[in-house]
Amino acid sequence: MSESAPTREVARRAFAAEFNDATYTFKESDDERAPVYSLLPTGERANRVFVVGTLTETEDVGEDSEYWRGRIVDPSGTFFAYAGQYQPEAASVLRDAETPAYVAVVGKPRTYETDDGDVNVSLRPESITVVDAATRDRWVVETAERTLERIEAFDGSAESADDAAQDEYAAMAETQYGDDLSVYRDQVVKALEDLEEDAEVAAEA
Repeated sequence: MSESAPTREVARRAFAAEFNDATYTFKESDDERAPVYSLLPTGERANRVFVVGTLTETEDVGEDSEYWRGRIVDPSGTFFAYAGQYQPEAASVLRDAETPAYVAVVGKPRTYETDDGDVNVSLRPESITVVDAATRDRWVVETAERTLERIEAFDGSAESADDAAQDEYAAMAETQYGDDLSVYRDQVVKALEDLEEDAEVAAEA
C-alpha cells in the first residue's frame, strides 16, 4: 500500500433506528473527492458503517440492469441495502442469498430526498457476508456499548472540552436533531433485553 493511498475510514456501529435518523450529511473540505459523512444523532460522523442483522427479503428493483435491494433487520428497525453493477460482490450475495439469514455488512450511508421532501437513508454495501447467530449477538452487544459511549460523550460534551472533535460533532448533532437522546438509550436497553430473551429461549430449547 503506497503512502499516498487514503486511509479508510473507521466503520461505525449503529443500530438501524439511529442510522435511519442520520439524515444530515456533510464534507470536511471542498475537495471533490473528500469523503461525505452522515452525522449520527448521538454526535459521531460516519463515512462507513458496520451492521449485522437478519436479511429477511431481497428484490431486484433495477429497470435496465440488476439492482438488488436487501432488507436487513436488527432489534431497533430495518436497514435497506442497495447493490448494483458497481458493487458486484455484494449484489451477487443478495442475488443468491436464501432468506432469512444473518448477514454482516460494511458499507457507506447514502441519503436521498423523496418527492415529498423526506430524506431516506440507505446503505451501499462494500461487502456482505453471511454469518452465524453468535456474530449477530456479539454485534448487538458491541453496538449497544458504542451507542452508550456516544450518548455519554454527548451528554458530557457541554461540561468538558477534552475531545474537541467529539464536541464539534455533538454540537452539530444537537443543532440538526436536538439533544434528546433518550430514544436511542431506550433502543439499547430493548436490544439487550431481546438478546437475553433469545438466550433464555435457546437455553430452554
